[in-house]
Amino acid sequence: MSRAGTAVSVKNITKVFAQWQRENDVKGLIKNLLKPQKKIISALDDVSFSVKRGEFVAYAGPNGAGKSTTMKLLAGMLQPTKGSISVLGMSPDKERIKIMSRLGVLFGNRTELWWDHPVSQSFEWKKVVWDIPGDVYERNIKMLIELLGIDDLLKTFARELSLGQRMRADLAMMLLHSPELILLDEPTLGLDVVAKRQMIDFLKKINRENNVTIIVTSHDMDDLEEMAQRILMITGGKIAYDGSFDGLRDITGNLTRLTVTMDGAAAPRLDCGRLVSHASGVYEFEVDVAKTPIKQLLKQLSEADGIKDVEINKAPIEQVIAGLYTVWK
Repeated sequence: MSRAGTAVSVKNITKVFAQWQRENDVKGLIKNLLKPQKKIISALDDVSFSVKRGEFVAYAGPNGAGKSTTMKLLAGMLQPTKGSISVLGMSPDKERIKIMSRLGVLFGNRTELWWDHPVSQSFEWKKVVWDIPGDVYERNIKMLIELLGIDDLLKTFARELSLGQRMRADLAMMLLHSPELILLDEPTLGLDVVAKRQMIDFLKKINRENNVTIIVTSHDMDDLEEMAQRILMITGGKIAYDGSFDGLRDITGNLTRLTVTMDGAAAPRLDCGRLVSHASGVYEFEVDVAKTPIKQLLKQLSEADGIKDVEINKAPIEQVIAGLYTVWK
């Protein structure tokens, strides 16, 4: 399948919600009956972006920024107040049924599995209702069993699955009809390390090998950086950044974490670094390598006594983005 073309196009989208206001005292209740009050919330404000076929895009932002609202608009679950949306060349509010036959949607806190039935029965239900051809279904179920390790889950009732098992089963169910585009809202939410690793590896594999377009939201920025090639940052209902993760780091000055392990000596003196933590002879510094070249940094370290080990890493993306949120407020 070619990577040419646009999978998602969002143009000047605004989404406004009305929240009815209520008071608990008698006077307030009477006032609400006579003159109901409502608060207007702007979830998205003139948002525009596009995603090419075959891209893996992270969609990030603080709570209430508009991430889930955007995903629901793309899936046709909500309609925009203003603007236009195209998903796989179709309009979600007018051609939702056609879109859903080519789209996969997974919300981390919800499930499509039948709670009181074996997982396999939910899969068979989707095959019939979605009219998935037999050969496509058999090919996909075989692939998903192998790649997601769900063979031992098929006869298990959905209510008896752990969170990690349920997420793998939900992901498999979402992919049974070979969607071209998948929307994932917090897919790693609450997963343990092993289950998260399986989820991330699988998503990267189907994006790379099957050219599946993926848009994913998560509060775990390290997960997003590992999965996606591009990140869209939204805050206050507006797109604040669209580009690479390295570009985000450049905005903050290319922060780097330097970990120095000492042999019983005091912390090394670094004029170019800020000590952020220390324990049991291990000292962690924050250094801006855009201002202080690595060569200069290593020269300072070479003059210190008692150094056993030095490790240099990029600053956690969580720290980078937390700093940006402060600037964008």
